[in-house]
Amino acid sequence: MPIKITPTLYITTMKKLLAFGFAASLIACNNPADSAKTENSEENKIVEPTTLMTKNTPAWSKQATIYEVNIRQYTPEGTFNAFSQHLDRLQQMGVKILWIMPIQPIGKEKRKGSLGSYYSIADYASTNPEFGTLEDFKNLVQEAHKRDMKVILDWVANHTSWDHTWINSHRDWYSQNEQGEIIAPVEDWSDVADLNYNNYEMRKAMEEDMIFWVREADIDGFRCDMAMMVPMDFWDNARVRLEELKPMFMLAEAEGPEFHAKAFDMSYGWELHHIMNDIAKGHKSVVDIDHYLGKQDSLYSKDDYRMFFITNHDENSWNGTVGDRMGANAHNFHVLASTLPQSMPLIYSGQEAGLNKALAFFEKDQIDWSNTSQYDFYTKLTHLKLEHPTLINGSEQGGFERIDTGNDRVYAFKRMTEGAELLVYVNLAEQNFQATAPLAGDTKYEDYMTGAEASANIDVPANSFKLITSAL
Repeated sequence: MPIKITPTLYITTMKKLLAFGFAASLIACNNPADSAKTENSEENKIVEPTTLMTKNTPAWSKQATIYEVNIRQYTPEGTFNAFSQHLDRLQQMGVKILWIMPIQPIGKEKRKGSLGSYYSIADYASTNPEFGTLEDFKNLVQEAHKRDMKVILDWVANHTSWDHTWINSHRDWYSQNEQGEIIAPVEDWSDVADLNYNNYEMRKAMEEDMIFWVREADIDGFRCDMAMMVPMDFWDNARVRLEELKPMFMLAEAEGPEFHAKAFDMSYGWELHHIMNDIAKGHKSVVDIDHYLGKQDSLYSKDDYRMFFITNHDENSWNGTVGDRMGANAHNFHVLASTLPQSMPLIYSGQEAGLNKALAFFEKDQIDWSNTSQYDFYTKLTHLKLEHPTLINGSEQGGFERIDTGNDRVYAFKRMTEGAELLVYVNLAEQNFQATAPLAGDTKYEDYMTGAEASANIDVPANSFKLITSAL
C-alpha cells in the first residue's frame, strides 16, 4: 500500500493497531477477540488453527534475489503478456522470485486518479482487464516456472475498494463507526474500506480467495500488504491451509520477529533502509549499521529472512528516487543489501535501468528502459548472492566478521564458510580509501567485479566498493 507518513496517518494507524491488541512494540498482534469490536455471536467466533505447523521455508529461496514487478508501468502495453517478454532478461540477471504487485480489478468508487490504486481491490478472484485475463496471468506464471523463477502475488487483506461485492452483501464484514457507517482504515486511504477481522465468515472468504490463486495459477506464495494491520492468527491460519496445496513463501510488509513464528518466511528491513538513507545524507554513520545488526542478531533467528532494499514502489512514488535519497552511494547500499547476514535483496522495476523519476501511482507512467549501463552491476550482484556459498540464508549461512577500517564512512566485513571467503568494502566517503585487507597468505583471491587477481593492498574509490572473494 502506498504509505505517505503524515501526523494524521501515524496517529490513526497506531490507534487501529492498538485496537487489534498489539503489544508495546506495535507489531505483536493478540487475538482480536479481545478487541472492543468483538461480536459475541457464535458465527463470529475466532478459532485457532486446527493443525500445528512447523514453518518450512522452501529451499529455492535460500540464495534468491526478489524482483518487484509493476505491471502497469513496465511496458507501453502494461499487460501480463508484454511483461512476459522480459522474463529471459530477468532470468539472465539471476532473479529467482518475482513479486507481482496486485493484479485484481481496481475499484471505481472514490478512486484516486484516473486509474486508481492497485491496492483498492474490487474482486479478489479475478484480474484487472487492463493487465489481461486470468489465462494470461497463468501463462505468465508457467513461463516464469519454465525459467526456474517463482512467483508471489501481492495480497491486500486489510481492506477492499468501496465497490467490492462484499460491501452490499456483507456489511458486517467491514469496520463501522458508531453510526453504522463503513470506514476507511486510515483517513488518508479514502479509496478503501476497512475489513472487520472479528468476523469469522469474512476470514474464511479471504482464505478461500488466497487459495484460489494457488489452485488456479500455481503461484508460489504471497507478499502480504500491511501485514501488521491484520491479526496474526489470520496469517497463521492461512499459512496452514495454503501449505496443504504446495510449499509457500510468505513475505510480510512488516518488521518484527513475531511475524516469523509461524506465518512468514521474510519480513521488511525498513529500519535498515532508513539508516542507509540517513547515512547517505550524513545524518548517521556506519556505526549505526553495527547497532542494527546487533539488534537483528538478538531478535531474529538465522532462519528469519530479512528483505533489504534501496527502493520499492512506496519509496519510489512517495519518498523519491534512489538518486534523490542516496546520491552517489546508491550502488554501495545495494551491495550491503546483497551481502549482509539474513538478507534477501530486492530489485524494483526499473531499478536496473537507473529509474530516475518517481513513478505516478494512480496514472500510467511507463518506465524508460533505454539506460542499460547498470545492467551489468545488478546482474553481477544478483549472481553473487545466487552463487557464493557464504551468502546462503538460513542455518547454513556464512559467518560475519566486521573489519575495522578506522573510518566512519567506510564499512567493511568478511563473510566466511568452510572453503570460501567474501570480503566487502563499502566506501561512502568523498575520498579514496586505502587499506590492507586481512587475506590469508596461502589463498588466492580475486576482485569479484573485474575477475582480476586481488592483493592485500586495496584501493577503494570514493563512493564505491570492493568485493574480494577467495577462488571457488
